[in-house]
Amino acid sequence: MEMEMGNIGRINEGNKNGEGEIETTVDWRGRPSNPSKHGGMRAAFFVLGLQGFEIMAIAAVGNNLITYVINEMHYPLSKAANIVTNFIGTIFLLSLFGGYLSDSYLGCFWTILFFGFVELSGFILLSVQAHLPQLKPPQCNMLLQETTGQICEEAKGIKSLIFFMALYLVALGSGCVKPNMIAHGGDQFNPKQSKQLSTYFNAAYLAFSIGELIALTVLVWIQTHSGMDIGFGISAAVMAMGLISLVAGTLVYKNKRPRGSIFTPIAQLVILEKLLWDRGSRFVYEPTIDSKFLDKASIKIQQSPTNKPESPWTLCTTTQVEQVKILISVLPIFTCTIIFNTILAQLQTFSVQQASQMKTRLTDSFTIPPASLQSIPYLMLLVVVPLYDKLLVPFLRRFTGHASGITALQRVGAGLFLATASMIAAAITERHRRAAALEHGNVLSVFYITPQFLIFGFAEMLTAVGMIEFFYKQSVSGMQSFLTAMTYCSYSLGFYLSSVLVEVINRATSTTTTGKKGWLGDNDLNKDRLDLFYWLLAGLSLLNFFQYLFWASWYSYNPSVMVASQQHVSPENGDVDGDGDGDVRYRP
Repeated sequence: MEMEMGNIGRINEGNKNGEGEIETTVDWRGRPSNPSKHGGMRAAFFVLGLQGFEIMAIAAVGNNLITYVINEMHYPLSKAANIVTNFIGTIFLLSLFGGYLSDSYLGCFWTILFFGFVELSGFILLSVQAHLPQLKPPQCNMLLQETTGQICEEAKGIKSLIFFMALYLVALGSGCVKPNMIAHGGDQFNPKQSKQLSTYFNAAYLAFSIGELIALTVLVWIQTHSGMDIGFGISAAVMAMGLISLVAGTLVYKNKRPRGSIFTPIAQLVILEKLLWDRGSRFVYEPTIDSKFLDKASIKIQQSPTNKPESPWTLCTTTQVEQVKILISVLPIFTCTIIFNTILAQLQTFSVQQASQMKTRLTDSFTIPPASLQSIPYLMLLVVVPLYDKLLVPFLRRFTGHASGITALQRVGAGLFLATASMIAAAITERHRRAAALEHGNVLSVFYITPQFLIFGFAEMLTAVGMIEFFYKQSVSGMQSFLTAMTYCSYSLGFYLSSVLVEVINRATSTTTTGKKGWLGDNDLNKDRLDLFYWLLAGLSLLNFFQYLFWASWYSYNPSVMVASQQHVSPENGDVDGDGDGDVRYRP
């Protein structure tokens, strides 16, 4: 089979800008962007500022939220843990909605700006409730209920309504902002700037680490010593600073235009493929993904006698075919990261409570807030991430020839393996802590649990950046935000799975534990069996790692998908748009 090129060169040139980009980008006024004025690392720097401030604001709330829910809202430990995991899970689940709105209707910049203010309003409402006593239950010490006989009143009615309204305004805003921050920063680079794009993804994680570190040290310390109302108020101020950073770069951004609903073309393809399934044709296009599945939907069976443009419900573009194939092919990889994020949920809930029952006082005047233990990996990453990008990646690039040193899937796999090691360390430490408390009356130093945070911190750097890079680079034009959101959706499902596991484990083990409450049913970890729960997660994580190895070896990289052709393939004259100019011609 030979292919003759008609006017395809003219069509592609019409879609390129001065740097040879396939997709037309525009400035803030909707005019074609200028490569010398728009985009690049200079523009991405403003997005990195937003990323650092946004994660600082949300991390200060999310990582210490369990303390507020127990001490101020008076929910029991297992219910409080589920409130936190459901909140964080909802943030990441809503990232799909944010990615869809951005790719289909609003574009990255406007989606970030609008939902950034939604998130800001949630922080303000949380601060107001935490400040006003009449909007909270009466003060009560949950840990002393059994010894004093006092019953702490759980938040209900209007108090509960205000709390959850504020919490889920934050979730809605943050969920819709997160995937678009990453995508908007990535949009500042063209496909030829692969090395710069890889550096940007590592820089984005460094900004994330800095934001987390400040949140888990400075802001959590303020929450602990000055009150949650002050802490929530500072989160609101920090989020406002992030929005200022975003707006400050308006004049140098290049923006991709939204393309309408990304689901309508997919529906057109699936319906058309079903209608054409039994039709034979010897004319096929050259797919970028090694599969014949769904290919017939982009084959023109016969020429219209009126030469009118084809309806999208009777002929699909090859890009539509690639969209569906990509979504199908990345799903197994996506599912393998869910257990990883279930482990992350434990470090933000039970590990914080674990730290609260250990020695946190360093001096007579300084005590480490339990939630601040999560800052340990980010201290390490402040050094590791720059070294990884500036030393290890160039070194590996010399042997692999890959712009990122190793492939995104190799990076993810290494992170999944380390997650198992993190849970093994957590299980051993908790068993030792519990035995010391029950058998000898000793309270261990809080630094005993640092290994599980350090190991998982390095695992998260590998897996999180690897997944973001994988989804962004493997997506077709017009789907970057949505596929990037799949990374966050994995977080969501992982946190939801954590909630389900806690409930299932408590019910399954209720007959084998004192008090019939299960491994995790008591507010006192000395009575619970958190160590056994950690061993269970380590086993699940190891099985998940082997499953990932299978799917990763099966996956076929699609390096050309970023420039996937938009042309229809006609067996007669290759006319793309029905205007008779013969764009691409296939001849047997």
